[in-house]
Amino acid sequence: MSDVISQPKTVAFHTLGCKLNFAETSTIARQLTDAGYQKVNFDEPAKVYIINTCSVTENADKECKLHVKRAAKANPDGLVAIIGCYAQLKPEEISAITGVDLVLGAKEKFNILSYLDDLEKSESRAEIHSCEIDEADFFVGSYSIGDRTRAFLKVQDGCDYKCTYCTIPLARGISRSDTIDNVVANAKEIAGRNIKEIVLTGVNIGDYGKGEFGNKKHEHTFLDLISELDNVEGIERIRISSIEPNLLKDESIELVSKSRSFVPHFHIPLQSGSDELLKKMKRRYLTNLYYNRVNKIREVMPEAAIGVDVIVGFPGETEELFMETYNFLNDLPISYLHVFTYSERENTEAAEMFGAVPIPERKRRNKMLRILSEKKKMEFYRNQLGRKLSVLWEHENRNGLMFGFTENYVRVSKAFDEKSINQTEFIILDKILEDGSVSIIETQFEDFLAKI
Repeated sequence: MSDVISQPKTVAFHTLGCKLNFAETSTIARQLTDAGYQKVNFDEPAKVYIINTCSVTENADKECKLHVKRAAKANPDGLVAIIGCYAQLKPEEISAITGVDLVLGAKEKFNILSYLDDLEKSESRAEIHSCEIDEADFFVGSYSIGDRTRAFLKVQDGCDYKCTYCTIPLARGISRSDTIDNVVANAKEIAGRNIKEIVLTGVNIGDYGKGEFGNKKHEHTFLDLISELDNVEGIERIRISSIEPNLLKDESIELVSKSRSFVPHFHIPLQSGSDELLKKMKRRYLTNLYYNRVNKIREVMPEAAIGVDVIVGFPGETEELFMETYNFLNDLPISYLHVFTYSERENTEAAEMFGAVPIPERKRRNKMLRILSEKKKMEFYRNQLGRKLSVLWEHENRNGLMFGFTENYVRVSKAFDEKSINQTEFIILDKILEDGSVSIIETQFEDFLAKI
């Protein structure tokens, strides 16, 4: 308790979920430090603990409770505030969790300072300040700095799609975008802080431009955005996070292939390789379009990394339909999968559908696709061996090793060297190690240029 008294304005953060959450946590943290708070680690005594939650994981409630207990252990008298998607969707449920003092919705989280001033430790249910989601119709720019080697730059928020399994539109509201001028200004500020890589983030970033000036019209497109960002000096790499296949146009793929800073790495949600299930999910494409997008990337960037999101166990997914997905993915020239097991969510169409897949069967299908993912990744890695690439080294020292990613998302390792942190190094990929990373042969830049 004495630590908290000596530092009365301390704050600790824990972020669950996506890159967008990390960007927003970082922005809120800057607001609080500008107001005089000192940021401390989450397991240290603090006056305020802020937990930014996720609604995508099926264990959102368990994860939230776990970190509330962590905060109480670090300081039983600390104030605990819950923000994020789970807070918007289930504020009453969260307010009943022992130890929670404040729950803020999608609109209110960016005004957290005004709620903290008079907040006191709750003896019963937490305070709730949560708008109706249709009130969250404005854009708040965010980016992460200081937490990682790369910065997550928020360019878009919300989603107008009506996918039958998804609660994100209920948690984040309508699709809306930052202005190009603001995005470019944020990118320049990030560059000025010696951060080498930016990851563009949002809920549906391919829909960029909608709501840019407070209306539903697209004033600019995603292609316009990346064209402008490609001209920002001082950023070595820009990586596109997940983008819908129907919004990833050939022109954007072509730009990346010729870009100065955009790296050859795409993450494209598929969700199912069955056209029947894609229609039930209300996705805005069928497998033929997806196939064409992947092959367009391979045509202009043969060495690009292509990641895929896929859901198993969706209602009505028979063994035959699951095998359609499996075979479709097996035949595609992709690099890795992110596999999600379907879980029923309140207020979604899918939760009311017939044909629920038994939980053990969902787990079996998940395991099959994870094995396929590992096979795809190893095949992709083997095809990269001997290539001359660049790696951006990260700060973690894990048992004397440091790790980084090449521009096309191959995870590499070498003996830890503090001088290499946040540095780009030209290397040759050597061999795949037991931990799944790739060892390297270091090469001087001049040697690298001479050999290509």
